[in-house]
Amino acid sequence: MANIGGVEVQRVIEWLGPMKTVDEMFPDTPAESWTDDLAPHYWVPETRAYRAAIQTWVLRSNDRTVLIDTGVGNDRDRPQVPSLARLSTDFLARLADAGVRPEDVDVVVNTHIHYDHVGWNTRLDGGRWVPTFPNARYLVPEADYEYFRPENAERMRSPRTEDERARFEGIRLVFADSVAPIAAAGQLQTWTGSYQVDARLRLEPAPGHTPGSSVAWLGDQNGAVFVGDLVHTPIQLLRPSDSCAFDLDADAARRSRRAVLTAAARASATVLPAHFAGQGAVTLTIGDDDEPTLGRWAQFPAI
Repeated sequence: MANIGGVEVQRVIEWLGPMKTVDEMFPDTPAESWTDDLAPHYWVPETRAYRAAIQTWVLRSNDRTVLIDTGVGNDRDRPQVPSLARLSTDFLARLADAGVRPEDVDVVVNTHIHYDHVGWNTRLDGGRWVPTFPNARYLVPEADYEYFRPENAERMRSPRTEDERARFEGIRLVFADSVAPIAAAGQLQTWTGSYQVDARLRLEPAPGHTPGSSVAWLGDQNGAVFVGDLVHTPIQLLRPSDSCAFDLDADAARRSRRAVLTAAARASATVLPAHFAGQGAVTLTIGDDDEPTLGRWAQFPAI
């Protein structure tokens, strides 16, 4: 647990393991960038697999409990990612171990609409998808909500690979079981521009990974920024031009990544990505060349 600006920050792990190879995931990153000091937390040298954590960031203060991203969820049909289909994890028990019951949650922030960020928005109850957090306001970027709505399918760009085709088709299932039920329950709120959640927490757009990808700033100087999928690997902290294969608009993602990381370094803010294993988060500093450099790793247990 960390305390940032009077807010307790914890991470609750849903899933941890290898995914695609680093070469598939990060096509712009030279093979030699994957060094031994990044193993075993961020990649598996023997198989060149990218190693990811799927986790929820929990923010608690005296008056509010906020969850940032909600993982994959149980019982999901996910043909686009078979290793994460039909999960049956004890995520809610882990959340309870962190001192949070579903009814305690005031706000859920989905940084963007992807299967591994919205899953626990809902749970299966008697064959129906219902909100997992009955008292929460769910904040979803309007740009993503409109882009991924089935009624707006013509807005989605054409897939460029077979992998993209499967993911683009699968997003319809994600929307149906993890987003639409929240809207039907009257708990979903979309937002645009800069959105102030409360006195401490602010949402800002960071498009590219998806049209509505966003980050959440906690406090100002010496605060934190929860960057979602803006960054997937520590290499991107130092090479922000390196894209991820899942970025819908790689050029926009590069611009967003560089802007957010530079702002974080200048504010001495801790950067908390959605999928970092290891110690999960790190501060950045501005080097002599005006480029971000790694500072202190957070004191979360290494996984």
